[in-house]
Amino acid sequence: MKTTLARAWWRLILLVALCIRGDRTGPLSSPLVSTFSIVAIDMENGDVGVAVQSKFPNVRPLVPWAEAGVGAVATQSFVNATYGPRGLSLMRNGATAAEALAILTGTDSDKQNRQAGIVDAKGNAASWTGQECFEWAGGYAGATPASRGAIATGKGYAIQGNILVGQATVDAMAKTFEQTKGPLADRLLAALVAGGRAGGDRRGEQSAALLVKRKGAGYDGSSDDLVDISIYDHPTPLCELERLYALHKLHFLRSDPANLIPVDRALATELQTILSTAAYKGFQFYAGPVHGVYDAATKKALRDFMGWENYDVRIRDDDQIDQEVLADIRKNFAAWKTKK
Repeated sequence: MKTTLARAWWRLILLVALCIRGDRTGPLSSPLVSTFSIVAIDMENGDVGVAVQSKFPNVRPLVPWAEAGVGAVATQSFVNATYGPRGLSLMRNGATAAEALAILTGTDSDKQNRQAGIVDAKGNAASWTGQECFEWAGGYAGATPASRGAIATGKGYAIQGNILVGQATVDAMAKTFEQTKGPLADRLLAALVAGGRAGGDRRGEQSAALLVKRKGAGYDGSSDDLVDISIYDHPTPLCELERLYALHKLHFLRSDPANLIPVDRALATELQTILSTAAYKGFQFYAGPVHGVYDAATKKALRDFMGWENYDVRIRDDDQIDQEVLADIRKNFAAWKTKK
């Protein structure tokens, strides 16, 4: 009995030690996620995120990790998936991006087969490319080029890639990210697409992901998931990621005040016509007169219709409508009329 308990205790201690160390027995024990990625932070609003593309199926559960108020991690090449949660934990407890990456690589016997990028909540960035990563391999930490076998440090973002056509991929990503305006998700996606156009993975395309966290930015405010899109297996995953991100913005991101316009008489008449067309959706949302007055009945009909069509987060109680929603309503109604 004592021997059995002793063995159990030693096994538990060993498991804990391995979890803390995050070690591996050799490069073949980890999946080869040869890819290119960017981790970054928006210093104005604190958004943190990762964009990644790979010739590997379902890259989302392995490479990108992010936590609002903490930072983001990308782990790739012969991937050590513990870099994600452990890196976030280290930063959550006060480590900078470079300190976290030094601890992760310093406790990993296969570090020369790893590639990783990290950014913390203060904008510090770090990137690592092991000596054994397949060519072409390298990247940037901010404006600092990342040499093999050394942690590069910089500000704002880290870019890394392996088995690339060449350095042009990471160069294009850095240039595009720095020059693109708008929300972090837009900039991450633009950088990733630019990397693909500049060469990307030597073996081609297969999967991609875009992950951005912001405190309380989820659908109903109960999560930090601003954007979480995954392309599991697709012949053109970057094109598909662009398509799905446009769809996500329409249905999950709240209205930009600059996109709001008043519902005037002409627009009210147009909406009443659409909402009263029972054959369109098999349901009559508005049964009143088409008189161009944006009254309570029309507002309720539009609210119901927008819920039906999944524009939930853009429903309004005032006399305005989101131009992006209006454009989509018009497009879909015109397409239906054409098919009749």
